[in-house]
Amino acid sequence: MNTPFFQRTAGGILLLCCIFFNSVHAQSFRFVALGDMPYTLPGDFVRYERLIGKINSENPSFSIFVGDTKSGSTPCSDEYVQKISNYFNTFQKPLIYSIGDNEWTDCHRPQAGSYDPIERLDYIRSHQFSNKLSFGKQKLVLTRQGDVMPAFTTFVENSLWVKNDFLFVSIHLPGSNNNFGRNASSDEEYKKRNAANLAWIEYAFDQAQQKKYVGIIFAFQADIFYSPDQATSRSSGYRDTLELFSSLAGSTNLPILLIHGDSHRLKIDQPLLNNQKRTLENVYRLEVMGSDQVQAVEIEINPKEANPYGFHPLLIKENIQAD
Repeated sequence: MNTPFFQRTAGGILLLCCIFFNSVHAQSFRFVALGDMPYTLPGDFVRYERLIGKINSENPSFSIFVGDTKSGSTPCSDEYVQKISNYFNTFQKPLIYSIGDNEWTDCHRPQAGSYDPIERLDYIRSHQFSNKLSFGKQKLVLTRQGDVMPAFTTFVENSLWVKNDFLFVSIHLPGSNNNFGRNASSDEEYKKRNAANLAWIEYAFDQAQQKKYVGIIFAFQADIFYSPDQATSRSSGYRDTLELFSSLAGSTNLPILLIHGDSHRLKIDQPLLNNQKRTLENVYRLEVMGSDQVQAVEIEINPKEANPYGFHPLLIKENIQAD
């Protein structure tokens, strides 16, 4: 908002000068990241409900769930998908969901019900991504990848949104090696989704440059930094993604935040390297806790800071498991 500066005088009100500032985009805001829960059932449902209540009391702008709505040994049933959707809609503010591996790639396991992973993915897409709205009691209108890139209309789970000139990007990048290397069917699925993901990442960086966004936040499930080999091995389902992130992030000074789960332990660092193996200092990584730790992380973004990202774990005492 452009706000004029006035001073009252004996003769009335004199306009001394105009101070121009964008009060909306200069404001700090908070959001919450969580994932990899509930795992141990049915006991973790109570802990999960307690965490959702805590998040609602914090009143963040929105929350991001970075995949794995269950453990790999929990049945991948239609009923469970609906149960999780119901939980997502108990968040007071918008909830954006990035799909994890336990929801579909690992559903072929006997403990998970011996489902066809591709059928499970199709079911999730049709039932949890059937429109442009987020989850939550208060909805957020998202831009789906197919809205701006018609060649990728299948990938309805890939989305983006903007808050105070920060670009948020959700990418379907799951664990279990990104569904690569298990069989011919999984490799074919990976090939198509990998192409969509790479195009989506490039689009995000391009939009950030064109529209002069202040920073970019990417959310996905997989711990793509689990091993150094994931950046170099031809058997890695994450090599292309890591190469692209390093290349594009290394060509900009924008602060980049990568949020993921998968390894279940809280971690904040600067994991990306450039071609000279030097740390990319504008790239930060937040790995959220999960599994036995039913907790979350609140992120505050302050556009006035060189490093705009601040992190505050939301720890619920009642959710801490005793030894």
